[in-house]
Amino acid sequence: MTAASTEQPAVTGLAGRLPGPLVGRTLAGRPTRDGGQSPVAARILEVAAARFYTQGIRAVSADALIAEAGVTKATFYRHFPTKDDLVVAYLVAVAEREEAQLDRWTAEHPDDPGHVLRAYAQTVGAQTCSPGFHGCPFINAAAEYPDRQHPVRQVVEQHRRRLLGTAAQLLARLGVAEPEPVALQLGMLRDGAMVAGDVGTPETVTAALVAGGTALIRAARHA
Repeated sequence: MTAASTEQPAVTGLAGRLPGPLVGRTLAGRPTRDGGQSPVAARILEVAAARFYTQGIRAVSADALIAEAGVTKATFYRHFPTKDDLVVAYLVAVAEREEAQLDRWTAEHPDDPGHVLRAYAQTVGAQTCSPGFHGCPFINAAAEYPDRQHPVRQVVEQHRRRLLGTAAQLLARLGVAEPEPVALQLGMLRDGAMVAGDVGTPETVTAALVAGGTALIRAARHA
């Protein structure tokens, strides 16, 4: 990675900023001969992720990414035949990291689904008010790609379904009889927190998000 790219803000997922290398389980670009992750493709992805998140996807040109990553056009397009392929790789990597964090919380607290939901809400509340926060990358991408049939939009919607599905599973374990609509309501609270972060503090946004989620769950369990 270039020196310039290491100074970029960490990319933010729905559950907060995700520092460190972005490449996740799914390989970005063309694999190496042994089937592993290409370091060149990983560098391109890191540069693109920071630019896409801070400047907007459509505002960033392929030429700018090629120059910052220090690769040739041939190398860039060998790994990512189109810019949309790179955008998909970026969102897939962020999605996988967030989903992996939820899996870790669940594994660490197998008998406490409420802890996982609280940890998620607390992370969202803290990160929405942090320096370098530019909103949810998936909501941002959806705004730039309104066509639901576009591959970028499909990644956004697939990740959303996975998050809501995970929330519904946790809610069911908490005794919520109809977990799917409650999971959607929690997701809408989280979306609101992403906006409230611009006018609040980590403490106030976190407290409001946790309180709102707790009230929804309590009401659903006693419905």
